[in-house]
Amino acid sequence: MGGKRKKGGEDGGGSGDEGTEERKAKKMKQQKEALRPSMIKNKEKRSAIHAKLKLQKKADKRKKVKAREAAEKRALELGEDPPPKKTPRTIENTRELDETICKPDDDELFAGNDADEFSNILKQELIPKVLITTCRFNSTRGPGLASDLLSIIPNSHYYKRGTYDLKKIVEYAKNRDFTSVVVIHTSRREPDAVLIIGVPDGPTAHFKLSNLVLHKDLKNHGNPTNHKPELVLTNFTTRLGHRVGRLIQSLFPQDPNFRGRRVVTFHNQRGFIFFRHHRYIFEGLDSKPVESKSKDDKDNDKANTKQKVIARLQECGPRFTLKLISLQHGTFDTKAGEFEWVHKAEMDTSRRRFFL
Repeated sequence: MGGKRKKGGEDGGGSGDEGTEERKAKKMKQQKEALRPSMIKNKEKRSAIHAKLKLQKKADKRKKVKAREAAEKRALELGEDPPPKKTPRTIENTRELDETICKPDDDELFAGNDADEFSNILKQELIPKVLITTCRFNSTRGPGLASDLLSIIPNSHYYKRGTYDLKKIVEYAKNRDFTSVVVIHTSRREPDAVLIIGVPDGPTAHFKLSNLVLHKDLKNHGNPTNHKPELVLTNFTTRLGHRVGRLIQSLFPQDPNFRGRRVVTFHNQRGFIFFRHHRYIFEGLDSKPVESKSKDDKDNDKANTKQKVIARLQECGPRFTLKLISLQHGTFDTKAGEFEWVHKAEMDTSRRRFFL
């Protein structure tokens, strides 16, 4: 009558098992939280747990690599196709969907290219002529960057700013048949912004400048020649990026001299435009003759030799990063100008949202 009811009986067996599972799950959760370095207040213990977790992560990664290599080797032995390699998740390939991304069959985009401000230059009907200047209160690094740009952009000319207003400089550029104006802005000692103004009808692009390394500061740098460089623009995929890319393209002649082996690169990644300037060379190395089944082929050394081509690069500099701040219709006008696009802080809602 007064006996205690046993746990795990006919009525309470299921609830007892569920309680045990819940206790186990709770205990595992507590252990995981205890292993989390951010939950530990003691610095020495926290660093020790962090190092332990890092080693465990490396060991797990090595196991996965060894398992994948073993699966590939087994597939080759059996004459089967190796398992497909997984594509790693990156910020670039998981970017937010943008409706303005250009497509190869976008007829409206290509029709607009024939009527925009850069069509005369990009169709080689007009030779680009660039005016380079600095801000009013200049520093030593501003002319240094201007000097490097003079060696990169063909048919470019440097003019001291003095006390002239920027609108007057644009008018002067129009009268002297310049196609673009590049203004280097400096804050204290370091250049921090670049304005590219299309002449005579615009547009005007304002870029933030960072991570500047001048030509003279690069270790083992090469010296550029006077040949017209090749231009490489990558990842300008949206409508805005396409327009910015054509603006940059209008600074350079469209008939590069390949004998100079010079290449200028503007690489867009996550909204940042990375600039690099290289010289390249292709070197051919003859390997040992490969034996062939035919006797006639053995006698012919040229047929039995495989040609290996190696590309070597040497950076000429400068090196810097640009980020678009605004794009304005027409030439420079801060008061009455109409902006096509302006970057604002509230637009940065996600790390996977890019505009170029």
